[in-house]
Amino acid sequence: MGNAIELKGITKVFGEVVANNKVDLTVREGEILAILGENGSGKTTLMNMLSGIYYPDAGQIFVHGKEVSIRSPKDAFDLGIGMIHQHFKLVDVLTAAENIVLGLPGQGKLDRKAISAQIGEISGKYGFEIDPARKIYDMSVSEKQTVEIVKVLYRGADVLILDEPTAVLTPQETDKLFQILKTMAADGKSIIIITHKLHEVMSVSNRVAVLRKGEYIDTVNTPETNPQALTDMMVGHAVTLNIDRPEPRDPVDRLAVEALTCVNGEGVTVLKDVSFTARSGEILGIAGIAGSGQKELCEAIAGLQPVQQGHVYYTPAEEGKDREDLIGKDPMAIRDLGVSLAFVPEDRLGMGLVASMGMAGNMMLRSYRSGKSLLVDRRSPRELAEVVMKQLEVSAPDVTDTPVRRLSGGNVQKVLVGREIASAPTVLMAAYPVRGLDINSSYTIYRLLNEQKEKGVAVIYVGEDLDVLLELCDRILVLCGGQVSGVVEGRTATKEQVGLMMTQVRGKEGAK
Repeated sequence: MGNAIELKGITKVFGEVVANNKVDLTVREGEILAILGENGSGKTTLMNMLSGIYYPDAGQIFVHGKEVSIRSPKDAFDLGIGMIHQHFKLVDVLTAAENIVLGLPGQGKLDRKAISAQIGEISGKYGFEIDPARKIYDMSVSEKQTVEIVKVLYRGADVLILDEPTAVLTPQETDKLFQILKTMAADGKSIIIITHKLHEVMSVSNRVAVLRKGEYIDTVNTPETNPQALTDMMVGHAVTLNIDRPEPRDPVDRLAVEALTCVNGEGVTVLKDVSFTARSGEILGIAGIAGSGQKELCEAIAGLQPVQQGHVYYTPAEEGKDREDLIGKDPMAIRDLGVSLAFVPEDRLGMGLVASMGMAGNMMLRSYRSGKSLLVDRRSPRELAEVVMKQLEVSAPDVTDTPVRRLSGGNVQKVLVGREIASAPTVLMAAYPVRGLDINSSYTIYRLLNEQKEKGVAVIYVGEDLDVLLELCDRILVLCGGQVSGVVEGRTATKEQVGLMMTQVRGKEGAK
């Protein structure tokens, strides 16, 4: 097989930040190449130059051996290169078929029958499940991703770039996607996956290219490497891939949730009769397949989700203070008591941060209330931003002036989590704080959560990775379809046991 793509000496600079420095990279025909690197290592920038979003400041790009100039996404498509972005670019009110042909030169009226037949043919060939007539707003995240992939195939792409394709997929959906990618590679297509999940790299790729701080390090054959070697290449020094778990010291019941039931806007019961206790000085994990009520539970405790019945009793850390019911209090009052929620949503910028503001400004959103003073003191949030920047190694040119939208996804996330920790809470709920983060950053966040635990904070950690939950948490509450399936000890539970509990509720109803 020949080379589908060859990059030579590619350089891209934004202001004072060198995103890519003289990068050389080869992608072969019919292979799956994983591009591995920490947040801000230049992975997405490099691929954005291949897909026509950015233009390199220096270097050459060869497609099937011929030097090319890619000045727009249309140029990239004409060369058979299609990119599936982390945040999908679909029109919600249109059907799958309409999105797939959107922007293509056509003769006025759409021949829906012919389009559907062609989509059916692509789907059948690679194993996609897609209903061309279905509206995008009716689809799950993985279905939307399928539409994006079919869209680039429909346009004739033979090189597909996927940016963090599994960040929002369940383990089952990830397996299905990988099967499809392998089928496509066997058909001669070249697949590039931008990722930093090592076990995925090992299971799906043929070769791995590693970037570090904008520099190209090396490309290795996947069967000849291992997670530890890749980590060391990615970070530049040895990283220990294990998480500390200090024993809880003098745990005290801080939060007692009793028979909590929530119904959403569509009248669906999202939490049913949930009861548990979170203690100071321990990390309570919450496990469950996506959509089992984890989000609603955190939001109900934080006062952001209406509660139909039940109580959330909070016992203040100060001596002699009585416990209070958080139900009925507004989110501000709950935060003032010291109950903090760092929720990293699927769309990091859509929720929680203001994209056009700098880090210091985003810190202010959390730490200031109107009423203190009309002239906000910018010094403290700036100091706060600098502490977060240093502790979490956020790579940004400047804390005040660089808008958050210009930071890489992982750095945005560190700002979100750091802001909550900086507010010195007594209960810290961290929901998906390492979603999409590289190894080094993830371990920094686990370390910070452990530091909070040792300070006597009651930490509630909602996570997707079972291995991490079993290594990090003292106890794990398993949710299944909005109900408590059970609580297990983190030190003795097994992955199989928790996995089984995630799919069936045992309990009062006599369920198996």
